[in-house]
Amino acid sequence: MTMITRRRTTRIAASLAGLAIAGLAAGASLAAEEKSVAITQIVEHPALDATRQGVQDALKAAGWEVGKNLTWDYQNAQGNVATAAQIARKFVGEQPDAIVAIATPSAQAVAAATRDIPVVFSAVTDPVGAKLVSSMEKPGGNVTGVSDLSPMDEHLKLITRITPNVKRLGVIYNPGEANAVALVDLVEKTAGQFGMTVEKAASPKSSDVLTAARSLVGKVDAIYVPTDNTVVSAIESVVKVGQDADIPVYAGDTNSVGRGAIAAVGFNYYDVGVQTGEMVAKILAGAKPGDIPASTVSKLELYLNPGSAKEMGVTIPEAVIADAKEVVK
Repeated sequence: MTMITRRRTTRIAASLAGLAIAGLAAGASLAAEEKSVAITQIVEHPALDATRQGVQDALKAAGWEVGKNLTWDYQNAQGNVATAAQIARKFVGEQPDAIVAIATPSAQAVAAATRDIPVVFSAVTDPVGAKLVSSMEKPGGNVTGVSDLSPMDEHLKLITRITPNVKRLGVIYNPGEANAVALVDLVEKTAGQFGMTVEKAASPKSSDVLTAARSLVGKVDAIYVPTDNTVVSAIESVVKVGQDADIPVYAGDTNSVGRGAIAAVGFNYYDVGVQTGEMVAKILAGAKPGDIPASTVSKLELYLNPGSAKEMGVTIPEAVIADAKEVVK
């Protein structure tokens, strides 16, 4: 080998080594930008599904996109609290950069499983009562999120606007879900202001919803379905009873109006998800969850379903229809 050849070989080897080092550095940089988010949801129904989509869209808007620089692991507990606990333990073992927990049982399961991994709850009615945070303003620890506490006075006011003769209000709920118990307590505290009494019907499982609804026939003038995931997941059963018995069915979430409830004033759960996703994005950028105040959603929208109302023997006044964000055709 000549001296010139040896020099050329040395230069090529040095260049290749330089490229390899540069490639490793670039790969390390990309790896540093990649994040993982695990998301657990207690049950699938349109409101919670919209929440999940809102989270993902907000992350994408912030520059975190699944398949590019974000790993997204979604698990659904199928309404089973024990399964929610299993999912929580699985996620904690995988050590994602953040865990999003949709609905109270899933949030409680994750919060109990980790004190280190950032946890962002969504669609939780009473985060303080559920012992997820010590206060909304200063959550502390590793948990923050977005509450969907229902504006109960607005819900009951809507019932009186459409059906002013309602005096006995039926409420179907899962007594085993902290979220649902808190809502029923709120209904009972608020109902007296509108001249109503409350008749409760328990539904521990989604398969019990139809029986619970039937138990209210003859006892109530209207049925109110709160944002109880067990009941909302089977709201069609309540609607069927309402149509058969001419009992108007109202909902605590606007997504249920498209499924047959005659009216609801509340949040768009997609917006709840977007607000949640914005919190997650802050955490992925380095913020600590305990420093991010937990929040509620203030924007209320009115959804109506005149067709379903007619099948329950109710005509929605034109003045109410004029205020609606959306009227289901």
